Amino acid sequence: MPNLVDIAVGAGTFNTLVKAVQKAGLVETLSGTGPFTVFAPTDEAFAKVPADTLNALLENPEQLSAVLTYHVVPGRLLAAEVVGSSVLQTVQGQSITVSTDSGARVDNANIVQTDIEADNGVIHVIDSVILPR
Repeated sequence: MPNLVDIAVGAGTFNTLVKAVQKAGLVETLSGTGPFTVFAPTDEAFAKVPADTLNALLENPEQLSAVLTYHVVPGRLLAAEVVGSSVLQTVQGQSITVSTDSGARVDNANIVQTDIEADNGVIHVIDSVILPR
């Protein structure tokens, strides 16, 4: 079974995420043993971020890493476990809020696809980039 990075690369809808992971130096980590739960923004999600903000992030590996690791939770949490939680602690250190009021959400992002299994974790696709507070 492919790892999280291989799946993101192969999907073709996470090109910006893959580029960001590479620039932040997180490929090795996210290809490692894990397990990790990744809330993966699509290219469309990244397109919602103002271009100057996104470009500034891509030029600042430390800040980029903080944003990306905010999308990662330690462990392999399938959708049922995610929606059974109200808060999830991220690898970045802060918590994301889980809501099921109007569909499944993490912070301000809708979860649009769940339970994409990798050998070192699971991916849930989200429609917006979430940012640490």
